[in-house]
Amino acid sequence: MCRNIKTLHNFKPAATDEEIRASSLQFVRKLSGFTKPSKANELVFNRAVDQVTQAANELLESLVTNAAPRDRADEAAKARARTAERFRSAVAER
Repeated sequence: MCRNIKTLHNFKPAATDEEIRASSLQFVRKLSGFTKPSKANELVFNRAVDQVTQAANELLESLVTNAAPRDRADEAAKARARTAERFRSAVAER
């Protein structure tokens, strides 16, 4: 359920508003237990997503680091390599 919650700090280019909102939506979904809220809960659910998005934006804008920004393509390649190794290990254990 939380696959869209990824590290968004210290990347070049910086995280987009869409990425931050997607992570916020996944966070609220996890907390609430709803993938899609009922009509009765829709307003508070959407308000929570908006508030988490705002807090995440403020956090990301406020964080400081001396580390060089990470490259999205490099990080994606590392993740693919980890996944390939994990599944290769799982197949070898069978």
